Amino acid sequence: MLFSSISFLFYFFAAFLLLYFAVPFKLKNAVLLIFSLVFYAWGGVKYAILMVVAILIGYIFGLLIDKFRENKKIARLFMWLSVASILAFMLYFKYTNFFIDNFNKITGMDVVFLQITLPVGISFYTFQTISYVIDVYRGVPAQKNLINLAAYVSMFPQLIAGPIVRYVDVAAELEERTHSIDKCAEGIRRFIIGLGKKILIADRLSQLCDILKAEVDEKTVLIYWIYGISVALYIYFDFSGYSDMAIGLGKMFGFKFLENFNYPYISKSATEFWRRWHMSLGSWFRDYVYIPLGGNRVSKLRHVFNIFVVWFLTGFWHGAAWNFILWGIFFGVLLLIEKFWLYKYLDKSKVIGHVYTLLAAVFSFVLFNAADLGEATTYIGGMFGAGGIPFTSAESIYYLRSYAVIFILAIIGATPIVRKIAIKLSESSKTGKIINILEPIALVAVLLVVTSYLVDGSFSPFLYFRF
Repeated sequence: MLFSSISFLFYFFAAFLLLYFAVPFKLKNAVLLIFSLVFYAWGGVKYAILMVVAILIGYIFGLLIDKFRENKKIARLFMWLSVASILAFMLYFKYTNFFIDNFNKITGMDVVFLQITLPVGISFYTFQTISYVIDVYRGVPAQKNLINLAAYVSMFPQLIAGPIVRYVDVAAELEERTHSIDKCAEGIRRFIIGLGKKILIADRLSQLCDILKAEVDEKTVLIYWIYGISVALYIYFDFSGYSDMAIGLGKMFGFKFLENFNYPYISKSATEFWRRWHMSLGSWFRDYVYIPLGGNRVSKLRHVFNIFVVWFLTGFWHGAAWNFILWGIFFGVLLLIEKFWLYKYLDKSKVIGHVYTLLAAVFSFVLFNAADLGEATTYIGGMFGAGGIPFTSAESIYYLRSYAVIFILAIIGATPIVRKIAIKLSESSKTGKIINILEPIALVAVLLVVTSYLVDGSFSPFLYFRF
């Protein structure tokens, strides 16, 4: 089930809200859990059972770690057993055929692929469960109430594509949280903004990318650049739109999920870009991989190794393909170059830093979105005119003109310009009242337009459902 679907918006979610706000607080987590399991089972009951097993593993081992907290060796053993058990599910479903494929290529053998379907969102709830047991090992009290822990792991707003919500960030709210009209209104506002970003911008850019790949026979340099910029903007609006919706839904239920994006395309370096892009994943790898490996409190060679491991895993987490691995390593190499040499020069010129970061992002997401390494090589090479292809053509200009409005809206929307103007106008005594009247009208208009697209069937699944 998709947030951007009629069945979710007008049936599932409506039913959930009615029941959730009708029951007393002590039953709200149970209602949240039941609806979350139904939401996840919509894509396959067996995968919901798999998630329940992962929850039970985390719950049982969390209690064992808590019980033997004073005996570090036993507590550490239980922690590693739980991490290995939970991680085994993701490794099997997500990477088995990848390993078989590479084994066949190396050995020349023909081991048959397994008939495995990747459970949607397994990467996200795996990391959430792992962070829970590690935090318990580090001193956070174990959750004694199974329903509360299960509600945390399976919570449908962020279950499918993040952000990765850590237990320590919502532990108090699982026990006690406040609901108010103001919170609900803010949540609805954030949800509609995210829905608009997804349907009105991301889906249009996704459509353009598909057209440029499949229907344009004579590629030009301009076509490849239109594709590259479209991919970078599409991935941003698709994923940040989902994060907005998840954060908005959380607010409606009394939860405060941490932000996942902070206008990454205004960054002046790759280092800054990753402080602004998918922040929940970056902080997860920092706290549960990078720092335990020693972080930067080690020799220079070991520091390089630590960064390499983190970015290899970051790429591999996104998908079982070499283009994802190389995408992660690409950013790891950039961060190392910046740290040991380039950053001092980037810091002197904001313009050069912005241009360099935007180019790096575009090239990286062409690699990220490619079906395979061959396609990535072709498209990145085409951006530089490889093979003597023409720079432009009448068809190139046609697509540029046809999607110019979407491009302009996406580029402006990827910056904080609109937000800053809106805040300034709302704080003004002259325009504040007008903004307060116009904002709900604009949000209703966006919802109506989005609904018309959904009724027409003009939408696509979230990109990060793959991960």
